[in-house]
Amino acid sequence: MPIYEYIAVDAEKGCRTCSQGFELRRPVTRPPLERCPLCRTPLKKLVSKRINSPKITKPLSVTDAKKAGFTVLEKRDEGTYEKM
Repeated sequence: MPIYEYIAVDAEKGCRTCSQGFELRRPVTRPPLERCPLCRTPLKKLVSKRINSPKITKPLSVTDAKKAGFTVLEKRDEGTYEKM
């Protein structure tokens, strides 16, 4: 489920939560929030500056790459590659 960030349109009218901004996990199929769930102040959706990338704990081996369907090439000479 993606994480969405929201903040009050007018920070002075919002509650402490929405005036500072908050994150919310919601399914992609649900529409974005239009009002704060606590104080009903109008919200706007922010564009997140963070990205969610998978963490690889070990380097991929040649056998792992082949199992995933990739073609593994090894450099032999200048500009010459050989399929492993």
